[in-house]
Amino acid sequence: MKNVAVLVKKLPTPKSPKKVAITELPGHSIRRLQQIAVSLFMEHTKKHGVTPVQYAALEEIFKSPGLDQRSLATAIRFDTSTIGGVIDRLEKRGLVTRNASPTDRRVRLLELTSEGEHVLAAMQPTVQRAQHAILAPLSETEQVLFIALTKKILAANESLAAVTD
Repeated sequence: MKNVAVLVKKLPTPKSPKKVAITELPGHSIRRLQQIAVSLFMEHTKKHGVTPVQYAALEEIFKSPGLDQRSLATAIRFDTSTIGGVIDRLEKRGLVTRNASPTDRRVRLLELTSEGEHVLAAMQPTVQRAQHAILAPLSETEQVLFIALTKKILAANESLAAVTD
């Protein structure tokens, strides 16, 4: 990886008394990268007025029409206690409908409206541009490696990120 301009220091062990600068902590870098990713997403998709979480919800509902809210939250790894607010905003904009389940009236099944399908389709190019912008500082090889390492960390820690109520 000769293209990497910044050398990363090895993180001290948890038993080490050495203080580590916050900028050297992976959690801090991940949080900052999340801020940057959201900012780039919003910059590229602003004309659609859809947040990254709303976009994920639209994508999942499109993929699985008739999905209930709890299953949606699980699928997009979002908190089940706040997914209702996400759906409220999408429903208010006329992008999603909620209908009572025929087998359990307490359960609401989600579907995209034709406007929701239109917005989702119109967003695809801008979402792709945002994703490219996030990875733009990396070479093609570094992009592939970054995505592979990110997936490895996510897979190893999936149980820690369980959706909760």
